[in-house]
Amino acid sequence: MLISSLMAIAAVLIMGVISPGPSFIYVARNAVVYSRLHGLVTALGTGVGAAIFALVAMLGLQRLLLLVPELFVGLKVAGGIYLLWLAFKIFKGASQPVTLVLNGEKGGSKTLLKTFRDGLLTQLSNPKTAIIFASIFSALLPKNIPVIFYFAIPLMSFLIDFVWYSIVSVALSAEKPRQIYLRIKSSVDRVSSTVLGILGIKLIYSSFTK
Repeated sequence: MLISSLMAIAAVLIMGVISPGPSFIYVARNAVVYSRLHGLVTALGTGVGAAIFALVAMLGLQRLLLLVPELFVGLKVAGGIYLLWLAFKIFKGASQPVTLVLNGEKGGSKTLLKTFRDGLLTQLSNPKTAIIFASIFSALLPKNIPVIFYFAIPLMSFLIDFVWYSIVSVALSAEKPRQIYLRIKSSVDRVSSTVLGILGIKLIYSSFTK
């Protein structure tokens, strides 16, 4: 019974993580613009964010946000503002040339610490993910949750997210995808920033509507 619950949760999380979103855009861009290592570190940040969401969901974040709806509104607005800021940064640099580096080397002034931070914040920018996690867990977890699950499920969430985005990083940091990106950088960056901006506006708008 316990193993089947974990397998069901893993299946749902896998289906969720492969759906393109802000994290996908940011991991892919860092892998192509900077290096494979930067993409992997971004994936590490998004994975840690997924683990945090899983843990807080299991600890009852959904009940807290229902009791204090203003908190949920504040988190959504903050997340939307962060996505808009990220979109602005990408759009601002769309017309600027970029020097691609060899895999594993440091790309320009983008440190690995900043890369990890931005990956983490990109993942945490949408608090609705925590609610989705809570809903999934409520439906698939047993009534009496074993203590080990409080460790196993966040770890599983981290691994699923990190492994998927690591695959994305490795695939898109190959030479051919990077050269294609170099030729159409301005267009790709503008499209990416537009998508992130729309997601940010949508998140802010949804915080004031039911």
